Amino acid sequence: MQTKFLKSVVEDLINKQATPIIDLLLGKKHVNEFSIAKKLDLTINQTRNILYRLSDYGLVSFIRKKDKRKGWYIYFWTLNVHQSLSFLEGNLKKHLKNLKEQLKSRKEKRFYICDTCSIEVSEESALLNDFSCPECEEIYELSSSANLTKSLEKTIKKIEKEIVFVSEERKKEHEKLEKKKAKEIKKIEADKKEKRDAKRKANKIARDKLAKKMGVTKKVAKKKGKKKVKKGKKKVAKKSPPKGKKKVAKKVKTKKKK
Repeated sequence: MQTKFLKSVVEDLINKQATPIIDLLLGKKHVNEFSIAKKLDLTINQTRNILYRLSDYGLVSFIRKKDKRKGWYIYFWTLNVHQSLSFLEGNLKKHLKNLKEQLKSRKEKRFYICDTCSIEVSEESALLNDFSCPECEEIYELSSSANLTKSLEKTIKKIEKEIVFVSEERKKEHEKLEKKKAKEIKKIEADKKEKRDAKRKANKIARDKLAKKMGVTKKVAKKKGKKKVKKGKKKVAKKSPPKGKKKVAKKVKTKKKK
C-alpha cells in the first residue's frame, strides 16, 4: 500500500513511466545511479533528470564518490520515505479541499447543460449567453447534479481514508528517524566517554611512572605534576618584551632627565 502511494507521488511529479524507481529505491540505501538507469532501461542523463526533479522536493537524497579508475563522480541515491509521505499528505489535503468546495457549489448552485455539445455551465454563464449554447445555439437544459454529487461524496470519503493511512505511515517513519537520531547521539556520547576514559587512564599511567621514578607516593607525584604545569604557565606569562620596545623605553627616559 505504501509503495502504491509513493508511486503516485512520482507519477504526479514526473510521469507513470518513472514510477518503477520506487521499487529500486524503497528499503535500500545509496543505490548506484548507473544500476538505476540500467534497470529502468534509460540513459544515465534521463535517470539523473528524474532523480534531480525528485531531489528538488527533498524526496530523494544522494552521496557522491569519485571513481578512482575513471576519475569522475558517481552518485548514490536514497529515497526519503518520510518526506515523500509528507509531500503526498499535503497534496491529498489540497485535493480534498477542492472536492469539498465543488460539492458545496453543487449543493448550493444550479448548473445547465447543452445536450448537443455535452457542455455543462454554471447559472451565471448560462445567463450571460441567454441560456443558449454559444457553440450550437441550442437552448440549455437544467442539469441534474445528483449523480455528480454522489460521485464527489464517494471520492471525498476515499481520499479521507487515504489521508488517514498516509498520516499513520508518515508518523511511523518519523518515529524510525527519531530512534535513528537517538542511536547516533548515544554513539557520539559513548565515543566521547571512551576518549575521556582513555585520557584519564593515560594520565594515571604517567603518574604511576613518575611516582615509581621519583620514589614517592602517587599523591605526591600528582601534586608535582600539577606544579610543573603551573610553572610552565608562569614561564609563558613572564616572557620578556621584544628588544626594540626596551630601546624605545630607554630613549624616552633619557629625554625626561634632560
